[in-house]
Amino acid sequence: MAKWIEYIHSVNPDYLWMKRRNNDFGDWVPANSDTDKNLIATAYWAYDCKLMAEMGRAIGKNTEAVYYQNLADKIQAAFNKKFVKDDGTVGNGSQTCYALALYMNLIPAKLRPLAVQHLVRDIRIRGGHLSTGFVGAPYLMLALSENGQTETAYQLLLNDTFPSWGYMIRKGATTMWERWNGDTGDPSMNSYNHYAYGSVGVWIYRHALGIQLDPKVPGFKRLVIRPEIDQRLTFMDGSVETPYGAVKTSWKKSFDGPLTLDVTVPPNTLATVYVPAADRKSVMESEKPADDNSEVTFLKMERGYAVFSVAAGTYHFTAK
Repeated sequence: MAKWIEYIHSVNPDYLWMKRRNNDFGDWVPANSDTDKNLIATAYWAYDCKLMAEMGRAIGKNTEAVYYQNLADKIQAAFNKKFVKDDGTVGNGSQTCYALALYMNLIPAKLRPLAVQHLVRDIRIRGGHLSTGFVGAPYLMLALSENGQTETAYQLLLNDTFPSWGYMIRKGATTMWERWNGDTGDPSMNSYNHYAYGSVGVWIYRHALGIQLDPKVPGFKRLVIRPEIDQRLTFMDGSVETPYGAVKTSWKKSFDGPLTLDVTVPPNTLATVYVPAADRKSVMESEKPADDNSEVTFLKMERGYAVFSVAAGTYHFTAK
Protein backbone atom coordinates (compact mmCIF):
# COMPACT_ATOMS: atom_id res chain seq x y z
CA MET A 1 0.00 0.00 0.00
CA ALA A 2 2.89 2.34 0.81
CA LYS A 3 4.44 1.67 -2.60
CA TRP A 4 1.11 2.33 -4.31
CA ILE A 5 0.72 5.69 -2.55
CA GLU A 6 4.23 6.69 -3.58
CA TYR A 7 3.59 5.57 -7.16
CA ILE A 8 0.57 7.87 -7.39
CA HIS A 9 2.51 10.73 -5.79
CA SER A 10 5.47 10.32 -8.13
CA VAL A 11 3.37 11.21 -11.18
CA ASN A 12 0.99 13.67 -9.47
CA PRO A 13 3.30 16.08 -7.60
CA ASP A 14 0.60 18.77 -7.42
CA TYR A 15 -1.57 16.54 -5.19
CA LEU A 16 -4.38 16.11 -7.73
CA TRP A 17 -4.68 12.56 -9.06
CA MET A 18 -4.86 13.33 -12.76
CA LYS A 19 -2.39 10.79 -14.19
CA ARG A 20 -1.94 7.00 -14.17
CA ARG A 21 -5.51 5.97 -13.41
CA ASN A 22 -5.60 3.22 -16.05
CA ASN A 23 -9.10 1.74 -16.62
CA ASP A 24 -11.02 4.53 -14.93
CA PHE A 25 -14.78 3.96 -15.02
CA GLY A 26 -15.59 6.72 -12.54
CA ASP A 27 -19.00 6.66 -10.88
CA TRP A 28 -20.16 3.69 -12.91
CA VAL A 29 -23.82 3.52 -14.10
CA PRO A 30 -25.34 6.36 -12.03
CA ALA A 31 -28.96 7.42 -12.40
CA ASN A 32 -29.13 10.55 -14.56
CA SER A 33 -25.99 12.07 -13.06
CA ASP A 34 -22.30 12.52 -13.82
CA THR A 35 -19.25 13.14 -11.63
CA ASP A 36 -15.78 14.39 -12.57
CA LYS A 37 -13.34 11.47 -12.52
CA ASN A 38 -10.54 13.79 -11.39
CA LEU A 39 -12.57 14.70 -8.32
CA ILE A 40 -13.29 11.05 -7.53
CA ALA A 41 -9.64 10.00 -7.89
CA THR A 42 -8.29 12.87 -5.78
CA ALA A 43 -10.89 12.24 -3.06
CA TYR A 44 -9.91 8.59 -2.87
CA TRP A 45 -6.21 9.39 -2.78
CA ALA A 46 -6.74 11.71 0.19
CA TYR A 47 -8.93 9.11 1.90
CA ASP A 48 -6.33 6.38 1.28
CA CYS A 49 -3.67 8.50 2.95
CA LYS A 50 -5.94 9.16 5.93
CA LEU A 51 -6.48 5.43 6.30
CA MET A 52 -2.73 4.82 6.06
CA ALA A 53 -2.18 7.37 8.85
CA GLU A 54 -4.83 5.67 10.97
CA MET A 55 -3.28 2.25 10.40
CA GLY A 56 0.16 3.62 11.22
CA ARG A 57 -1.06 4.95 14.56
CA ALA A 58 -2.81 1.66 15.34
CA ILE A 59 0.36 -0.42 14.90
CA GLY A 60 2.79 2.04 16.45
CA LYS A 61 4.39 3.33 13.24
CA ASN A 62 4.04 6.93 14.35
CA THR A 63 6.61 8.44 11.99
CA GLU A 64 4.85 6.91 9.01
CA ALA A 65 1.48 7.98 10.40
CA VAL A 66 2.63 11.61 10.55
CA TYR A 67 3.94 11.37 6.98
CA TYR A 68 0.68 10.04 5.58
CA GLN A 69 -1.41 12.51 7.54
CA ASN A 70 0.68 15.38 6.16
CA LEU A 71 0.29 13.98 2.65
CA ALA A 72 -3.46 13.64 3.17
CA ASP A 73 -3.62 17.27 4.32
CA LYS A 74 -1.85 18.45 1.17
CA ILE A 75 -4.12 16.42 -1.10
CA GLN A 76 -7.15 17.69 0.78
CA ALA A 77 -6.00 21.29 0.36
CA ALA A 78 -5.57 20.73 -3.38
CA PHE A 79 -9.00 19.09 -3.51
CA ASN A 80 -10.62 22.10 -1.85
CA LYS A 81 -8.85 24.59 -4.09
CA LYS A 82 -9.83 22.71 -7.23
CA PHE A 83 -13.31 21.37 -6.47
CA VAL A 84 -14.92 23.21 -3.53
CA LYS A 85 -16.56 26.63 -3.70
CA ASP A 86 -17.12 29.11 -0.89
CA ASP A 87 -20.87 28.38 -0.87
CA GLY A 88 -20.25 24.70 -0.08
CA THR A 89 -20.77 23.47 -3.64
CA VAL A 90 -18.56 20.48 -4.43
CA GLY A 91 -17.63 19.77 -8.04
CA ASN A 92 -20.61 19.88 -10.36
CA GLY A 93 -22.98 19.30 -7.44
CA SER A 94 -23.70 15.63 -8.05
CA GLN A 95 -24.74 13.51 -5.09
CA THR A 96 -21.54 11.52 -5.45
CA CYS A 97 -19.47 14.71 -5.09
CA TYR A 98 -21.10 15.46 -1.75
CA ALA A 99 -21.12 11.84 -0.55
CA LEU A 100 -17.36 11.53 -1.03
CA ALA A 101 -16.48 14.98 0.32
CA LEU A 102 -18.64 14.58 3.43
CA TYR A 103 -17.94 10.96 4.31
CA MET A 104 -14.20 11.26 3.67
CA ASN A 105 -14.14 14.53 5.64
CA LEU A 106 -12.50 16.48 2.84
CA ILE A 107 -14.14 19.89 3.19
CA PRO A 108 -13.73 22.52 5.93
CA ALA A 109 -16.02 22.18 8.93
CA LYS A 110 -17.59 25.59 8.25
CA LEU A 111 -18.74 24.43 4.81
CA ARG A 112 -20.17 21.05 5.88
CA PRO A 113 -23.67 22.36 6.75
CA LEU A 114 -23.87 24.09 3.37
CA ALA A 115 -22.72 20.96 1.55
CA VAL A 116 -25.31 18.89 3.42
CA GLN A 117 -28.01 21.37 2.41
CA HIS A 118 -26.96 21.12 -1.24
CA LEU A 119 -27.03 17.33 -1.08
CA VAL A 120 -30.47 17.13 0.54
CA ARG A 121 -31.81 19.71 -1.91
CA ASP A 122 -30.64 17.62 -4.87
CA ILE A 123 -32.35 14.55 -3.41
CA ARG A 124 -35.58 16.53 -2.98
CA ILE A 125 -35.39 17.95 -6.50
CA ARG A 126 -35.23 14.36 -7.73
CA GLY A 127 -38.42 13.52 -5.89
CA GLY A 128 -36.62 12.04 -2.92
CA HIS A 129 -34.37 9.79 -4.99
CA LEU A 130 -30.67 9.07 -5.24
CA SER A 131 -28.60 9.49 -8.40
CA THR A 132 -25.31 7.83 -7.41
CA GLY A 133 -23.41 5.13 -9.24
CA PHE A 134 -20.98 2.53 -7.90
CA VAL A 135 -18.63 5.08 -6.33
CA GLY A 136 -21.17 7.28 -4.61
CA ALA A 137 -23.68 4.66 -3.47
CA PRO A 138 -21.56 3.17 -0.63
CA TYR A 139 -21.08 6.59 0.99
CA LEU A 140 -24.31 8.46 0.26
CA MET A 141 -26.41 7.02 3.10
CA LEU A 142 -23.48 7.13 5.52
CA ALA A 143 -22.78 10.77 4.70
CA LEU A 144 -26.43 11.64 5.30
CA SER A 145 -26.67 9.91 8.68
CA GLU A 146 -23.35 11.23 9.90
CA ASN A 147 -24.64 14.73 9.21
CA GLY A 148 -28.03 14.49 10.89
CA GLN A 149 -30.03 13.41 7.86
CA THR A 150 -31.02 9.84 8.76
CA GLU A 151 -34.66 10.53 7.89
CA THR A 152 -33.59 11.29 4.32
CA ALA A 153 -31.43 8.16 4.27
CA TYR A 154 -34.43 6.05 5.33
CA GLN A 155 -36.44 7.60 2.52
CA LEU A 156 -33.83 6.42 0.02
CA LEU A 157 -33.82 2.97 1.62
CA LEU A 158 -37.60 2.58 1.52
CA ASN A 159 -38.35 4.05 -1.92
CA ASP A 160 -39.85 1.63 -4.42
CA THR A 161 -39.88 3.88 -7.48
CA PHE A 162 -36.98 4.35 -9.89
CA PRO A 163 -34.15 4.65 -9.02
CA SER A 164 -34.08 2.69 -5.76
CA TRP A 165 -33.46 -0.67 -4.18
CA GLY A 166 -37.18 -1.05 -3.67
CA TYR A 167 -37.74 -0.56 -7.40
CA MET A 168 -35.64 -3.66 -8.07
CA ILE A 169 -37.69 -5.62 -5.54
CA ARG A 170 -40.99 -4.36 -6.96
CA LYS A 171 -39.85 -5.52 -10.39
CA GLY A 172 -39.25 -9.02 -9.07
CA ALA A 173 -35.50 -8.91 -8.39
CA THR A 174 -34.12 -11.36 -5.85
CA THR A 175 -30.50 -10.21 -6.34
CA MET A 176 -28.96 -6.78 -6.86
CA TRP A 177 -28.84 -5.43 -10.41
CA GLU A 178 -25.77 -3.76 -11.84
CA ARG A 179 -27.88 -0.88 -13.11
CA TRP A 180 -30.67 0.98 -11.37
CA ASN A 181 -32.65 0.52 -14.60
CA GLY A 182 -31.82 -3.14 -15.00
CA ASP A 183 -35.31 -3.80 -16.34
CA THR A 184 -34.87 -1.41 -19.26
CA GLY A 185 -31.07 -1.01 -19.60
CA ASP A 186 -28.95 -2.44 -22.39
CA PRO A 187 -29.02 -6.23 -21.83
CA SER A 188 -25.53 -6.57 -23.33
CA MET A 189 -24.09 -4.67 -20.34
CA ASN A 190 -26.32 -5.50 -17.43
CA SER A 191 -25.64 -8.01 -14.68
CA TYR A 192 -28.59 -9.15 -12.58
CA ASN A 193 -26.44 -10.42 -9.73
CA HIS A 194 -23.98 -7.64 -8.95
CA TYR A 195 -22.82 -6.66 -5.47
CA ALA A 196 -22.08 -2.96 -5.85
CA TYR A 197 -25.40 -1.51 -4.73
CA GLY A 198 -25.50 -4.10 -1.97
CA SER A 199 -23.16 -1.71 -0.17
CA VAL A 200 -26.32 -0.21 1.35
CA GLY A 201 -26.01 -3.07 3.83
CA VAL A 202 -23.19 -1.18 5.56
CA TRP A 203 -25.60 1.65 6.37
CA ILE A 204 -28.28 -0.80 7.54
CA TYR A 205 -25.86 -2.42 9.99
CA ARG A 206 -24.22 0.78 11.22
CA HIS A 207 -27.22 3.07 11.47
CA ALA A 208 -30.52 1.19 11.29
CA LEU A 209 -29.30 -1.70 13.47
CA GLY A 210 -26.77 0.55 15.15
CA ILE A 211 -23.82 -1.86 15.31
CA GLN A 212 -20.63 0.19 15.14
CA LEU A 213 -16.98 -0.04 16.16
CA ASP A 214 -15.51 2.27 18.75
CA PRO A 215 -12.90 4.19 16.71
CA LYS A 216 -10.68 4.55 19.77
CA VAL A 217 -10.51 0.79 20.44
CA PRO A 218 -9.92 -1.18 17.22
CA GLY A 219 -10.61 -4.85 16.59
CA PHE A 220 -14.14 -5.19 18.05
CA LYS A 221 -12.84 -5.02 21.64
CA ARG A 222 -15.29 -2.21 22.36
CA LEU A 223 -18.54 -1.81 20.47
CA VAL A 224 -20.99 1.04 20.02
CA ILE A 225 -24.69 0.18 19.72
CA ARG A 226 -26.62 3.19 18.44
CA PRO A 227 -29.76 2.32 16.44
CA GLU A 228 -31.45 5.14 14.56
CA ILE A 229 -35.17 4.49 14.64
CA ASP A 230 -37.62 5.49 11.92
CA GLN A 231 -41.39 5.36 12.39
CA ARG A 232 -41.82 3.84 8.92
CA LEU A 233 -40.30 0.60 10.23
CA THR A 234 -41.61 -1.31 13.24
CA PHE A 235 -38.67 -3.63 13.84
CA MET A 236 -35.07 -4.41 12.89
CA ASP A 237 -32.98 -7.45 13.78
CA GLY A 238 -29.44 -8.52 12.89
CA SER A 239 -26.01 -9.60 14.03
CA VAL A 240 -22.33 -9.37 13.12
CA GLU A 241 -19.72 -12.04 13.78
CA THR A 242 -16.61 -10.75 15.55
CA PRO A 243 -13.45 -12.53 16.78
CA TYR A 244 -15.14 -12.67 20.20
CA GLY A 245 -18.51 -13.98 19.01
CA ALA A 246 -21.69 -12.48 17.62
CA VAL A 247 -22.89 -8.99 18.50
CA LYS A 248 -26.64 -8.76 18.07
CA THR A 249 -29.24 -6.02 18.15
CA SER A 250 -32.98 -6.15 17.74
CA TRP A 251 -35.40 -3.29 18.15
CA LYS A 252 -39.17 -2.91 17.95
CA LYS A 253 -41.21 0.27 17.97
CA SER A 254 -44.94 0.61 17.46
CA PHE A 255 -46.46 3.96 16.55
CA ASP A 256 -47.57 4.85 20.08
CA GLY A 257 -45.95 2.13 22.18
CA PRO A 258 -42.61 1.81 23.97
CA LEU A 259 -39.34 0.97 22.27
CA THR A 260 -37.69 -2.35 23.01
CA LEU A 261 -33.98 -2.85 22.31
CA ASP A 262 -32.33 -6.25 22.78
CA VAL A 263 -28.54 -6.30 22.72
CA THR A 264 -26.06 -9.17 22.93
CA VAL A 265 -22.46 -8.18 23.66
CA PRO A 266 -19.94 -11.01 23.06
CA PRO A 267 -17.54 -12.28 25.76
CA ASN A 268 -14.41 -10.29 26.64
CA THR A 269 -15.77 -7.08 25.13
CA LEU A 270 -17.57 -3.97 26.31
CA ALA A 271 -20.20 -1.84 24.60
CA THR A 272 -21.56 1.67 24.76
CA VAL A 273 -25.31 1.39 24.19
CA TYR A 274 -27.45 4.32 23.07
CA VAL A 275 -31.10 3.78 24.02
CA PRO A 276 -33.57 6.21 22.40
CA ALA A 277 -35.29 7.71 25.44
CA ALA A 278 -36.64 10.95 26.87
CA ASP A 279 -34.58 10.56 30.06
CA ARG A 280 -32.58 7.93 31.97
CA LYS A 281 -35.41 7.15 34.39
CA SER A 282 -37.66 5.94 31.57
CA VAL A 283 -35.15 3.23 30.57
CA MET A 284 -35.77 -0.27 31.94
CA GLU A 285 -33.55 -3.32 31.59
CA SER A 286 -35.17 -6.73 32.00
CA GLU A 287 -38.24 -4.98 33.46
CA LYS A 288 -36.24 -3.21 36.16
CA PRO A 289 -34.73 0.28 36.17
CA ALA A 290 -31.56 0.13 34.10
CA ASP A 291 -29.65 1.78 36.95
CA ASP A 292 -30.39 -1.27 39.17
CA ASN A 293 -28.29 -3.57 36.97
CA SER A 294 -24.69 -3.68 38.18
CA GLU A 295 -23.54 -4.52 34.63
CA VAL A 296 -25.13 -1.33 33.27
CA THR A 297 -23.60 2.09 33.97
CA PHE A 298 -25.32 5.30 32.95
CA LEU A 299 -22.96 7.69 31.18
CA LYS A 300 -24.97 10.63 29.88
CA MET A 301 -27.96 11.89 27.92
CA GLU A 302 -27.09 12.80 24.33
CA ARG A 303 -29.44 14.05 21.61
CA GLY A 304 -32.43 11.91 22.54
CA TYR A 305 -30.43 8.92 23.76
CA ALA A 306 -29.73 7.58 27.23
CA VAL A 307 -26.17 6.29 26.97
CA PHE A 308 -24.96 3.30 29.00
CA SER A 309 -21.76 1.31 29.28
CA VAL A 310 -22.42 -2.44 29.51
CA ALA A 311 -20.32 -5.55 30.05
CA ALA A 312 -20.57 -8.69 27.95
CA GLY A 313 -24.00 -10.31 28.13
CA THR A 314 -27.56 -10.05 26.83
CA TYR A 315 -29.78 -7.09 27.69
CA HIS A 316 -33.44 -6.24 27.19
CA PHE A 317 -34.00 -2.47 27.27
CA THR A 318 -37.36 -0.75 27.09
CA ALA A 319 -37.93 2.99 26.95
CA LYS A 320 -40.59 5.59 26.27
